[in-house]
Amino acid sequence: MSPRPRLCSGADAVRKLKKAGWTVARQAGSHVMMIKPDYLYTLSIPQHKELGVGLLRKLIKQAQLSIEEFDEL
Repeated sequence: MSPRPRLCSGADAVRKLKKAGWTVARQAGSHVMMIKPDYLYTLSIPQHKELGVGLLRKLIKQAQLSIEEFDEL
């Protein structure tokens, strides 16, 4: 069974992903779009007070990070 990511807000997720090398490309409504040069995905992070576990897992997987790496950022 894989570990559960620590829940965080959308703003916290953006801050952590910036530390991992992602940059904010634009914001469309309540969603921040983040990109990384020469990378397959554009991450769309809703600016909610708390992101769900499933969404966090998906974002972490798309960013090619482990749950432990994400929690330490």
